[in-house]
Amino acid sequence: MAPRSKSSPQSVALHRGLGARVLSAVFRPKQLLLLAVAVLGVVLIPTLLRSLPDLRDRPEYRLKAMDIVVSDLPLWVPQDLVERAVRSAGLAGELSVMDANVVEEVAEAFRLQPWVARVDAVVKSVPARIEVELTFRRPVAMVQVENGMYPVDGEGILLPPTDFSVADTQQFPLIMNVRSTPQGPAGTNWGDAAVLGAASLAEQLSSEWNDLRLDAIWVTPHSNENANIDDLTFELISPGGSHILWGRFPDTKHPGELTVEQKIGRLRKVLSERGSFDSPNGPYEIDIRHWLEISITQLSATERIGSRR
Repeated sequence: MAPRSKSSPQSVALHRGLGARVLSAVFRPKQLLLLAVAVLGVVLIPTLLRSLPDLRDRPEYRLKAMDIVVSDLPLWVPQDLVERAVRSAGLAGELSVMDANVVEEVAEAFRLQPWVARVDAVVKSVPARIEVELTFRRPVAMVQVENGMYPVDGEGILLPPTDFSVADTQQFPLIMNVRSTPQGPAGTNWGDAAVLGAASLAEQLSSEWNDLRLDAIWVTPHSNENANIDDLTFELISPGGSHILWGRFPDTKHPGELTVEQKIGRLRKVLSERGSFDSPNGPYEIDIRHWLEISITQLSATERIGSRR
């Protein structure tokens, strides 16, 4: 048997020094205390959390869903909007502001409402309160089709027809000569470029409509049922049946088209000079599209479209 090799004094000293340093690093009171705290935390914290009372059930953190506050609810929006949102989303009952999901649940409930264009914020606070900030859709016109009239906003979004009385429908511009019907429920786009263009025009003229004494927007027929919105033209109808050839929708990029402001200026010029679009022996066809002139010609009996009023 080969004789064992003996460790040198230097090697023994090296091993002893290394072991001493390891023991010294591990068995310091501060490190041991931190280790003990960490172990206890892992073991005890879940147990402690389970034993704490559920704050979600405390009365100061709970409120009835019907007590959600909508800030700045405009008059044209149904005043029972909160009730509609809560019921349709199945939130009836009580909510807790301590619930981690309550903000998103409330936001989604209002996001699904056809009158709501955008949920801007849902703010919860204590004592229990939830306030919702919304951007609303605003009706700008009524679209006349064979089976009735439908309200739309400036982007051609269908609004709930049942929220409007017959008297309400008379307060808005009428969009006429639309061949389509809504492609979806309230809160969705009508799905027709003609409606989008006419609704955009109604929105642009909303602040001027009554002063200009207008009655309706007529969609000029196009040979292509799937025509692009920039290919469509529109006319304004006066109460006496005069046709004002407006041209393309407000946001058109078509070269040579007058601006909305220029066209409104021409409408005001005609009213200033003639008193109304139908005087003295109307109805007329009034063309405001040209750069250099406004042309006015009398309509024949076959060219006239009756006013709804």
